[in-house]
Amino acid sequence: MPREPRPSRPVSLSPLAPPDWLVRSLKPQSAPIPWAAVARASVAMALPLALGILAGQPSYGALASMGALSGVIGDTADAYRMRIFNIAVPQLFGALGVTLGSLVFGHGWVAVGAVTLVALVSGMMSTIGAVASVSGLLLLLNSVVGAGLPMPGQWWLAPLLMTGGGLLVLALALLAWPLRSGVPERAAVAASYRSVAALLDAAGTDAYGEARTAVTAALNQSYDLVLARRTRDHGRNPELVRLVAQLNALTPVIEAAPAADQAARHACVRLPAEVPDAVRALAAAVERGGTAHAAGGGPGAARAAARIPEAQDHATRALDHAVLHAAETLEDPDPLGVIETEDRLGRPAALRVRARRAARNVVLSSTSWRYGLRLALCIGIAQALVSLVDVPRSYWVALTVTFVLKPDFGSVFSRAVLRALGTAAGLVVAAAVLAEVPHGWWDVPVMMLLAPLIPALTTRGYGYQTAAITPVILLLSDILNHQGLGLVVPRLVDSLIGCGIALVAGYLLWPESWGTRIGDRLADAVADTARYVECAFGADGDPAARARMRRGLYRDLSAIRSEFQRALTEPPPTGTRAAAWWPLVVAVERILDATTAARVRIKHGAEAPAEDEVAEVAQELHALATRLRTSVHLEKGRTNFRTDNEAGVLEPLRQEVNAARALASPRTS
Repeated sequence: MPREPRPSRPVSLSPLAPPDWLVRSLKPQSAPIPWAAVARASVAMALPLALGILAGQPSYGALASMGALSGVIGDTADAYRMRIFNIAVPQLFGALGVTLGSLVFGHGWVAVGAVTLVALVSGMMSTIGAVASVSGLLLLLNSVVGAGLPMPGQWWLAPLLMTGGGLLVLALALLAWPLRSGVPERAAVAASYRSVAALLDAAGTDAYGEARTAVTAALNQSYDLVLARRTRDHGRNPELVRLVAQLNALTPVIEAAPAADQAARHACVRLPAEVPDAVRALAAAVERGGTAHAAGGGPGAARAAARIPEAQDHATRALDHAVLHAAETLEDPDPLGVIETEDRLGRPAALRVRARRAARNVVLSSTSWRYGLRLALCIGIAQALVSLVDVPRSYWVALTVTFVLKPDFGSVFSRAVLRALGTAAGLVVAAAVLAEVPHGWWDVPVMMLLAPLIPALTTRGYGYQTAAITPVILLLSDILNHQGLGLVVPRLVDSLIGCGIALVAGYLLWPESWGTRIGDRLADAVADTARYVECAFGADGDPAARARMRRGLYRDLSAIRSEFQRALTEPPPTGTRAAAWWPLVVAVERILDATTAARVRIKHGAEAPAEDEVAEVAQELHALATRLRTSVHLEKGRTNFRTDNEAGVLEPLRQEVNAARALASPRTS
């Protein structure tokens, strides 16, 4: 049976060629340029400078532009409501950070202790989620800047100006909200439908695994956008209720896809082209407004568009029913009528409940304390070093440590290397600007050219983002302290010192064991898969609970895939182990697919398996999970299935479990 290939590993043809892990880290990611964010960055960072120069206070304009910089970095959300959280909430923590830093400026070891304590809190906050991570980052960054740079004016002026700059980015980001309300959410749900259509197109081909991964990513995006609003608006916002119903209706189609893939591979039963075409027609209806009638087709148009040829096998019958159900959901003229229908997503808890849970988890989580203490140690060393060594404006050391150790930017080792390389590249641009551009009105057009590079290059990778941010920060710093070219070499030295501290005190002294970092997470996924097998073939299983369990498993495996991608950018032995273990991640996903396909076949007429067959498969998966928790290297294993029922519905599942247990690593270093 075809398997997904291992991640490609470039072969070094010369002893002077860079190592594979560095090549992978430097390779730019393929992503579209966010042109709207590019335009906002240009205006939001240049306008405060212009106003400051016009008012005769360029330093005030520079502080506001610094606040706008943090807003530009956080300007990543698609949904307008999420932009409020992603930009506004971190600005409040940034204002608190610069206030605390300013209060301890020039107080020696008091400043060292205060910033180190802020680092502990910031690190623990960063483990909660995306918004908390950015908030913790700004809390620490601004406290470091406040403790390292003298702020102009009264103590309240710097946080006010920086917050105002960030809120300017938010205001620009929300300009189109009245005209495009709900458009990002509809576009995300429609993209999920199109990704499912591509998955059905790939059934029976080697592209199926990649298409399945794309479906998981698209669903994660849709769920995040919809669920972000759902707690407050569920049952009161008709458009939101419709989007929830459309996501619910997509679940049976996704569940039937593995059965179609199996039928195409084993029975050579190709899926009719009308099936993915029907799903694409539904995607177009979703994007245009959610119903066939709104899309211009009139009543019954969605059902007619989704009509597929007469089903001849279990898989096609399942898809027939699933696609028609999705069409009927889109056709419902009263979205509020679906509130009481079966909920396959699961309504999230109230915001205050989730906040309490997050606070409790942060305080009691060993991972939270581990990361917080690691960040605090590195920041404490950086602050102590610059207090003992007379290096002017050396707050850059702690800034570098903060960026390198941010938990969701990738591998610490790779970030340290990329930070050094990106800073060096950015300083070349900064040197040209500081040498040739006089201060004053010329700063405005220069900023209009440099600022858009930040969102444009951020999508390419961490090193490229660093190269874009560096000249912007240097230009703003020079407006505040007028050091000119004298800033360039000290900033390079400070960056290298910060990277060295992060590598030694934040990486080498805290060796994340392979088992804890990836092995245990993969073992947990395998154990959860065993429970999913037991639930899928249970006599009284809840379909909605089963669907949520399956979605949760795919989401966990998606996170594990991301962790593997980070590990692949690290030097041996971590990178080589990640490449060796990669096929097992694929194998677990295929086990999930085989389980879902078997369940679909049973629902549409196949004979259900005996309880001892199900128990045997679950037992083998539990045994595999145990092996993963106790092994550093993959070892060959074999299954002990006593059941030999090649015609049974579980035979494809047993084959996938056999393949997973038989995997072995060719690399042992």
